[in-house]
Amino acid sequence: MELFTPDFGLVFWMFIAFGILFLALWKYAWPVILRSVDSRADLIDKGVEYAQDAKTQLDNARAEAESYINDARRQQADILREADKMKTQIIEQARSAAQVEAQKVMDNAKLQIAQQQKEAQQQFRNQVSSFALDIAGKIVKNQMQNDAAQKQLVDNLLDQIDPAK
Repeated sequence: MELFTPDFGLVFWMFIAFGILFLALWKYAWPVILRSVDSRADLIDKGVEYAQDAKTQLDNARAEAESYINDARRQQADILREADKMKTQIIEQARSAAQVEAQKVMDNAKLQIAQQQKEAQQQFRNQVSSFALDIAGKIVKNQMQNDAAQKQLVDNLLDQIDPAK
C-alpha cells in the first residue's frame, strides 16, 4: 500500500521537480505556444475576414449582375417596343402608299373609261351622221329625178336660208 500513501520526502521532491519544470516551461515553452496560438487565431480571424469580404463581394457582384440583367431586360423590352412601333409604322406607310397607288390606278382607269366613252360616242355620232347622209342622199336622189322636184327643193332651201324674203 505504499504506492497509495506517498512519503513526505517523495511529495516534496515531486513538488520541486514540478516547480522547476513549470518554470522552464513558463520561461521557454509558453511564449512559443502562446505565439503560435495567437498567430493561428490571427490567421483564423483573417480567414474569417477574407470569407466575409468574399461574401460581401459576391453579394455585390450578384446585385450588380442582377442590375445588369434588369437593364438588359429593360433594353430588350424597349427594343421590342420600338421594333413593334416601326413595324406598325411601316405597315401603315405601306397601306397608305397602296391606297394612294390604288387611287391613282382608279383615277387613271376612270379617265381611260371616260375617254373611251367619248370616242365611242363620237364614233356613234359619226356613223349615225354617215347613215343619215346616206339616207338623205338616197331620198334626195329619188326626189331629184324630175326637174320640178329639184326646183321646189332649191326654193325651199333658199327660203330657209333667207327667211326675210
